[in-house]
Amino acid sequence: MNKFFMRQAQELQAKLAKAQQELAETTVEASSGGGAVKVTINGQQKIQSVKIAPEAINPDDVELLEDLVLTAVNEAIAKSRELATEHLGKLTGGLKIPGLT
Repeated sequence: MNKFFMRQAQELQAKLAKAQQELAETTVEASSGGGAVKVTINGQQKIQSVKIAPEAINPDDVELLEDLVLTAVNEAIAKSRELATEHLGKLTGGLKIPGLT
């Protein structure tokens, strides 16, 4: 019985490691200001890039650009978390495992 349990645990660990790698390689994009600011993030919530359209840069209204960046980053993080939850939820059967989602 112990060997069976250990084998299952090892198989689950290998599947989770593979899923984590897939999440690191999967990206989502979010934007704000009608596409003036775009943020690309991977499934592990690591920002890959931030793109700002030149027309979004107004030295007289820095606060607007800050708000656009903040909105795009928060949306990207939310999308990334949703992706991770969906991806890892298939393996964990919906269990909330700290550090995975």
